[in-house]
Amino acid sequence: MIQLLFTPRPRKSFVFIICWMLITGNLVAQVKDELWPLPANAVQLEGYLNTYMTRSLVNWNKGVVPYASFAGFFRNGRPQFALGEMWGKSVRSASMFYRYKSDEELKHILEKTVKDLMSTQRPDGSISCVEPAFQPDESDLWERKYVLLGLLSYYNYVARDNAVLKSIEKQADNIMTLIGPAPKKNIIDVGWSAKNIGFEETHIESSSLLEPFMQLYQLTGKKSYLDFAKYIIQSGGSKHHNIFEAAFNNTEPYKMCGHYPKAYEMLSVFEGLADYYRTAGDPRHRQMLLNLYKNVREKEITIIGNGGGDLPHHPAVQGEAWNNTASEQTNPKMDRMMETCVGVTWMKYSSHILRLFADPLAVDDIEKYIYNGLIGSMKPNGQGFSYVNRLNGLKTINTGWGTDIGNLRVTCCNLNGPMGLAYIPYIAVMNSGLGPVINLFNAGKVQMQTPKGQRLSITMKTDYPVSGKVSIKISTPQKEKFALRIRIPGWSQSNTVTVNKQKVTVEAGTYAKIERNWNDDEIELNLDMRCRILDAPRGSNRDGDFFKALVRGPVVLSRDENIDSLFNRPVSVLSNNGYVPLTIEKPSLPGTLMQFRVPVKGGFISVVNYASVNSWDGKKIATWLPMQLN
Repeated sequence: MIQLLFTPRPRKSFVFIICWMLITGNLVAQVKDELWPLPANAVQLEGYLNTYMTRSLVNWNKGVVPYASFAGFFRNGRPQFALGEMWGKSVRSASMFYRYKSDEELKHILEKTVKDLMSTQRPDGSISCVEPAFQPDESDLWERKYVLLGLLSYYNYVARDNAVLKSIEKQADNIMTLIGPAPKKNIIDVGWSAKNIGFEETHIESSSLLEPFMQLYQLTGKKSYLDFAKYIIQSGGSKHHNIFEAAFNNTEPYKMCGHYPKAYEMLSVFEGLADYYRTAGDPRHRQMLLNLYKNVREKEITIIGNGGGDLPHHPAVQGEAWNNTASEQTNPKMDRMMETCVGVTWMKYSSHILRLFADPLAVDDIEKYIYNGLIGSMKPNGQGFSYVNRLNGLKTINTGWGTDIGNLRVTCCNLNGPMGLAYIPYIAVMNSGLGPVINLFNAGKVQMQTPKGQRLSITMKTDYPVSGKVSIKISTPQKEKFALRIRIPGWSQSNTVTVNKQKVTVEAGTYAKIERNWNDDEIELNLDMRCRILDAPRGSNRDGDFFKALVRGPVVLSRDENIDSLFNRPVSVLSNNGYVPLTIEKPSLPGTLMQFRVPVKGGFISVVNYASVNSWDGKKIATWLPMQLN
């Protein structure tokens, strides 16, 4: 059965789809998702996460984003390479926000900018910042990828306008006249990556066209788009390095593309491979996806849920390459690390693993990034995101690729950050053939259907992650037996779950599967919010060994120079069996979610949640706490 990427599985259309597949010979799907998103507007969040989402939606996507200037790059040309990505990124996140909120003001903004962009389409079908005689130049394919993704998101989430779909197809068809087997240009021979830093060219970014071509194939069933996707995979994804075979062979991420294992672009390519696997069902591709996921989460992801860095392996890539970052995260010589584009794309890639394999650990990864790296990189007013994040020193850094449009600094990362926020409702609560699946624990309401088609309401009340107490009410008009699954985080070792006050046995790092006749029932979940103390990983630099970190639930705790001038002074934290007894303090600053007193040798220190630390005015942070050596 085909699983469309952007819509829930429609029960009544099953027979039609199968018959249509048999008649046309197209859309032969081999693998169906174990979990899938709920329809638009089904999930409505409240409280903590919704505050960040609203701030970004109102002040960024509906606020300062210069959509007309972004479209103007396609009409008038661009002053520097890759600026054509900006339109697609802004429209992609705005379209996801519309899927969540159905905001009519946002819809009007999107309708206007889509019409504006489509007016730049040439008779040959290209929407490009480059004149036809010079297509494709070094960043043309990357920019067109985001044009396609922006238009696809608009078509799927905002308005099913046939004119938009035709525009997308004309653009894709034009790309296929330029790129492909000889005498066309080979996709791995076109791009910019590594060109400007003195190394052999890899052009890994161009192969990320795999993602929109697979989405377009899923919409249309046209074999030419699937054939082009297959061509990209057969080309290896990169010049000189076959990244697909490297993943299959379980290669460490920082070695997968020679001197340029660009984390963001690599994950984008493998997002496309996930969709290709859904269609082709090749077990080799399945292994590639799982190997990359496992190796990134074990070798690259830091305590705040993001990865990539500069030293010691790839300093020329300016902190945007895989770098064995999980081991190197306390390396004092590491300067740039954890690009926001990487974190958001890791979040989306993890959602593919979640949907395909129903792996709750993928939600642990997503949650870790949401509560720490993602909202921790956003400006307090929502008008942008840090380019990279640091764990110690100046947390937020907005220097990196981008341009100034008027007084607004626009980078790839403050365009990608809102996409991470808009993606939260997409995976917070999902559906399956067995019944609903609760992944995240933010307060909110869900309207969906049971496996038999009844109306099902889920109401969640919680102040999570301030506490680990979550109350969930399940309501159906009539009793129905189905399985409800609730994620029990891998970090939560001591849990209590009850249904109507009857205890249910659960296991950390799994889904608690509760099968019963549901009607009007209440679930109480109490998660283990004890503060864990973590030793520094032993990377390549012995100066990085003498640190410890504090993590409470999914939230990383840090010392904040805004409230503590001695924030980076070495301390000796008092702990017992790996846990630290914390005392809740009233936050010193209005923007702080949580503040705690931590016992240390000779007294105490105060820590706050990492995301609350405001470094935009120059104040610094200590997340890996330097330890007293005697």
